[in-house]
Amino acid sequence: MPRGLKRYQEGRDLHFITFSCYHRQPLLASPPAMHRFELALEQSRVRYGFYVVGYVVMPEHVHLLISEPERGTLASAIQAIKQSVPRRLMGDHQHFWQARYYDFSVWTKRKRVEKLCYLHRNPVKRGLVEKPEGWPWSSFRHYLTGEESAVEVESPWTDRKRERMGTTPRVKVVEPAGWGGQLPRPSQKKARTGHPR
Repeated sequence: MPRGLKRYQEGRDLHFITFSCYHRQPLLASPPAMHRFELALEQSRVRYGFYVVGYVVMPEHVHLLISEPERGTLASAIQAIKQSVPRRLMGDHQHFWQARYYDFSVWTKRKRVEKLCYLHRNPVKRGLVEKPEGWPWSSFRHYLTGEESAVEVESPWTDRKRERMGTTPRVKVVEPAGWGGQLPRPSQKKARTGHPR
């Protein structure tokens, strides 16, 4: 791990993750590339057992609000996503992602709401759409209407769907207007982990 970098995991916290395309090139700018990223995120979610609270795919970067995985490390789950996307889009011989990612531990409901709003408003702030619902490569439409996408998002809509199916909700969440969920209470014990990407 690079000097001075601390990653706190195994605290049952959410993580606000950001990573960028190589030299901030718009390598995800096409609808097929953005959809390919969504598929990679969903495959990693299933394989590593984390839940997605929110996400947005932008032309040159990605924001995720996710839990720690049940299997493996957060770094391994992110690496799996980052390896899957370029194989499908560019082959193995070109750079697609910057080597590292930004990880912010989200411990409070207030911070969870802030990060979720930030990522959903990112396409509007960048001038790509006039309203968040105009950007199909994010979890915003799911929160607004319950619309399903390639990525399973933990929300009140997902809770109700599971209850109708007779299964127990994974995470107790509040109504969509609250923009966040009641996640497992963070543990006070933190483990220092992390891997260079």
